[in-house]
Amino acid sequence: MENASPEALNVSATKADTLSRLFSWAMLAFLVAYLLNNTLVHAAKWPGVAKLFSSEGGWQAWAQLLIYAAALGIAWLYVTRRQRGIREDATTITAINTYLVRSLFWAVLFIGLADMAISFLRVEGLLPHVVSEQMAKDLGRSHYRGPTVHLPLLLLGFIFGAFTRTLGFHWLAILIVIAELAIVITRFIFSYEQAFMGDLVRFWYAALFLFASAYTLLQEGHVRVDVFYSGMKERSKGFVNAFGAIAFGITLCWTIIIIGLGGKSAIIYGPLANYEVSQSGFGMYTKYLMAGFLGVFAITMLLQFIAQFLESCADYRRLPGARKVATEIAH
Repeated sequence: MENASPEALNVSATKADTLSRLFSWAMLAFLVAYLLNNTLVHAAKWPGVAKLFSSEGGWQAWAQLLIYAAALGIAWLYVTRRQRGIREDATTITAINTYLVRSLFWAVLFIGLADMAISFLRVEGLLPHVVSEQMAKDLGRSHYRGPTVHLPLLLLGFIFGAFTRTLGFHWLAILIVIAELAIVITRFIFSYEQAFMGDLVRFWYAALFLFASAYTLLQEGHVRVDVFYSGMKERSKGFVNAFGAIAFGITLCWTIIIIGLGGKSAIIYGPLANYEVSQSGFGMYTKYLMAGFLGVFAITMLLQFIAQFLESCADYRRLPGARKVATEIAH
């Protein structure tokens, strides 16, 4: 199989491959539909599919059901109209996930620096000298700072992500060390420390830990309790990884997403909707974003588990083109 000709590598997908691809793309389409419907329910006050046959439903509930149907239909059309190898699909999903993570790393860099600067100017009473008195007051409210400062910087991060290729967690780790070092120097040499300094370290460290998890999964760097796995054949490893991706990985990610976004007071949606901040007074206003990091973790890990499922199916079928994992990361 390893010596197959290029023509043999482009053979149409088998029925098993088609089912694997359909499951994977349907899962991604359902995720997009779920997030869109969740936004409509909580932000636009739409009733939701659960109230389809109740008096509170109406055309909006049917429209939300149509969103799910359209998403799954698009996934079915994509799989049936584009005959691709399952490794190609895995690479595509990983590329989408990489762009998402890379863009968010840029966003937390911009937001961290901007919010730190605003917090420093506020605590030192310098903000009214930089902006107007009214804006200085507005920037002291999280409901103003979030949409006005954080959201544009988040969009800027996605623009930067489209033109860069590095994932970003290497330099973010260095910046965390520099920020922590700055706390030590200012505290013990200049006897100066403010709440926003520790907030910046926690903000960046949370992003580093949660955003890099998908890359760690891609490189098989997560801790694996290995009793029998290392001695298995590649085909058996493929079966174990495919089963684990569905039974444990995808299931866990959906649990976090559904519970975290399930209501107005849910652990992820609640802080995001209320622009929740810490009680440190003049600290950074990024606590609500750190709650959103858990959602980012679940979504990016879900995408990577789906890509892993496809790769594992290819390994089980002994298809050529297996991805090589960096040894120093995997072990």
